[in-house]
Amino acid sequence: MPWPPSHESSRHKTGRDRLLAAVGVPIIGAAALVTLPATAAVARPHYRATGITWQTCPRYDLDALRVRDDQIPRFRSLMARMECGTLRVPLSYDQPTGRKISIAVTRLRATDPAHRLGSLAVNPGGPGASGYLMPVKLITRSPTNMRLNARYDMIGFDPRGVGRSSKVDCPELRDAVTPPHGPLTERAARQAYARQVAANQACAKHDPAFLSQLTTADVARDLDQIRAALGETTISYLGTSWGTALGAHYRSLFPHNVARMWLDSVMGPDFRLDAYADTTAQVTEQNFSRQAAWIAKRNARYGLGTTPEAVKAAVLRLERAYDADPKRNAHAFVDGGVIAGLASQASGHWELAAEALKALTDEPGPVASPVVEMIFRTLNPPLGASEADANAMYRATVCNEEAGRRDFASAWTAYRRRLARYPVTSRNADFVPTCAGWPLPVRPWRLTAGGGSLELSAHQYETTTPYGWAKQMQAVIGGTVLTVDDDVHASAVSVPECAAHIVAYFDTGRPDAGQCHGAAPDGAGHAAQT
Repeated sequence: MPWPPSHESSRHKTGRDRLLAAVGVPIIGAAALVTLPATAAVARPHYRATGITWQTCPRYDLDALRVRDDQIPRFRSLMARMECGTLRVPLSYDQPTGRKISIAVTRLRATDPAHRLGSLAVNPGGPGASGYLMPVKLITRSPTNMRLNARYDMIGFDPRGVGRSSKVDCPELRDAVTPPHGPLTERAARQAYARQVAANQACAKHDPAFLSQLTTADVARDLDQIRAALGETTISYLGTSWGTALGAHYRSLFPHNVARMWLDSVMGPDFRLDAYADTTAQVTEQNFSRQAAWIAKRNARYGLGTTPEAVKAAVLRLERAYDADPKRNAHAFVDGGVIAGLASQASGHWELAAEALKALTDEPGPVASPVVEMIFRTLNPPLGASEADANAMYRATVCNEEAGRRDFASAWTAYRRRLARYPVTSRNADFVPTCAGWPLPVRPWRLTAGGGSLELSAHQYETTTPYGWAKQMQAVIGGTVLTVDDDVHASAVSVPECAAHIVAYFDTGRPDAGQCHGAAPDGAGHAAQT
């Protein structure tokens, strides 16, 4: 999920709100729900796709894809052998002879066909992230990841509603629903709630038949059609973030069609945004304790206090000062929410966050410091086109399945409770009623233990999908948990040491209950653990 990463909460925030926001799931509000039977429990008529229509792959601007200069030769080589195609599937699997939609698929054939183990599908999360180029991007990251493509055909795809697959646009969702600067009042929260209701209801009118069929379970059914169209009896799968929910649904729906599956940064099995928000708020405040200890050890540089308690007090004073008198810089207003965002960073950004806190403490006037400006640009990069265009997919998939309370009163009460319990970081999570007024029926998750080999990886200090969620998911669907010693969402595929565990698992299928050190970006990561 929200999942984040690549996460919806950042898509609907303006400069102040997006600035440094830790990816988290906002509390929601809405009217009464119409609930349908759980997705895994609904029997559906059989459908089998006729096959994938292969065609010439599109051309891409490597600058737009943000490919690093040192990766360009490998990236181009992979693109040259990538195959691209489309698959026709039913919009509704309850009506297999009815309206059809297209799913965009890519393939990188195994480089060692004599020892080929099958097809390995990949998904980067969202919901709403494109997986079309994920095989190429994944392999480009490191020589370790290249080994996945030796014995597997790597399969990418855009889920329904995303990228080159059939989709619907909701321009209403591009307008941010944000409160005024400074502390959020109940009046401003009610106004934000009303705006969200209007945007969601307008979105759902564009193509309600299509939007109502944007669910994790339906994407899983599309994935099984891809498996069948490839001629595979079983398929392996690697998913991160929301892609872990997709994997869990696939195992639940098609227990005999799974070969090997690895899920990194695992969502919890009970998909309630209200409960998610409470958990992520708690672990974010806990993570700030680690950040405060790191800053305190460097008091000579940052001057924020020699103990974690002193740093906490300094940050709280700064939040209150900027809430009382928000300041403007070239990118955004700076208020207490921005300060809370600086206190909610993963360890790879602690150095930048501490520099910003120091600068904001030293410059209580207009925020114009070149250091602060650089930090804001670094931690608040512009959205890519694919992220900006995925609003409808995210909103529909989340709100078609989310089973939490959606009324304003519950959301406001929970928000105020979090402010009291987690005073340093909870201002970072604004009151954003994601599913307020969403009018389409809700189909809650129902996950079960499935077939095939399963490996989960959980990040010990992560706040986006907390470590405990992987253990909860394991209790429902099974599998083995590998612990990643970092706080970086979905980093396992990007760190060679952890990626080696993934490659070994897909080569052998042996469970791995071990540990890897995870990400240590910008020189801060593992130093932050001490």
